Amino acid sequence: MKTEDDLLALDNQLCFALYAANRAITARYRPLLAELNLTYPQYLVMLVLWEANQDGKTVRVSDLGKRLRLDSGTLTPLLKRLADRKLVTRLRDTVDERVVTVAPTEKGIAMRRQAREIPGRLLCGTGIGEERIVALREELRSVLSLLEAQGEPSGR
Repeated sequence: MKTEDDLLALDNQLCFALYAANRAITARYRPLLAELNLTYPQYLVMLVLWEANQDGKTVRVSDLGKRLRLDSGTLTPLLKRLADRKLVTRLRDTVDERVVTVAPTEKGIAMRRQAREIPGRLLCGTGIGEERIVALREELRSVLSLLEAQGEPSGR
């Protein structure tokens, strides 16, 4: 039986396990992404854009924010830096100026070829098998789905 002190132990916190694992994985990405001169959030943006570009689509900034769970205050400067590096283009809709779409440029598309090896290199030497990675990813998606379905906590 857990005591109140056990409930407050750092090592018993789900949030800390997720936080520490996230930091460890992001640290493993850092040197790989440095070869592309991308930050981790920029890499995530490029992943979404490359995926959409396979079908010849552009992505609305609002949809990009939803997909990455980023607000516009975080996403806008990130996209500006990618545009300054000529990796993406941002275009305002001619009918509704509030709508901005983003697409990778030729330079951004070319970067995709370099990025293809990152997932494999990331896991190389970790000792984590592909089955375990897939199972963990699916479990985390399930947890995220449950939490998002509940909405924001009320903050009693």
